[in-house]
Amino acid sequence: MTEYKASDEKEVQRINRLQRKFFQELVHLFDPPLPEGVPERLEKIVAAGDITRGDVVLDLGTGTGILVPIIKKYEPEKIYACDLTLAMLLRLKEQYPYTETIQADARNLPLPDACMDVIFMNACYPNIVDKQSTFENISRMMKTGGRLIISHPMGKSFISLIRDKAPFPLDDFPDRTRAKELLEPFDFRIMEFVDEPRLYIMKAIKQ
Repeated sequence: MTEYKASDEKEVQRINRLQRKFFQELVHLFDPPLPEGVPERLEKIVAAGDITRGDVVLDLGTGTGILVPIIKKYEPEKIYACDLTLAMLLRLKEQYPYTETIQADARNLPLPDACMDVIFMNACYPNIVDKQSTFENISRMMKTGGRLIISHPMGKSFISLIRDKAPFPLDDFPDRTRAKELLEPFDFRIMEFVDEPRLYIMKAIKQ
């Protein structure tokens, strides 16, 4: 499936509302225990960010914060967690009160220029409607040399399993060639690409 192109702002808002409702009703599904092998693959995803002590990290499309405790082990200076769905963020804050949560569309996330060392987009790339504006904002927030990680701990085939259940469009994760085309206009260079049946990791560096 090709990247979804929203026709106008009203359409973007309509789909965002559908996503909020859909994920609000699924909050309980994100509670432990996780499927076999997923915790280990989440560790690999966070490791790809090369977080060093004192980094500022953003978990974009965080859900209930599945990456947050793993990120915390690397001793970043600050962890931001952003999601469209308030119920997800409330659950996250209960478990990880040290995290600064922000309810926002990724394209409008109001953080300062060049403030991020690492940004994770785990299991959320397919349902981001306005990718152009989202990557423009990510590029604006990212420091030179910052790392962007787009990932899914169950592989890109997982999207095919849920596409029929979701009341909104879902894009496929890009292959390496398409990922390069998508990210180069925003000054990102792909450094690592993993596309396995049960793991997808794309790591890019801000130039």
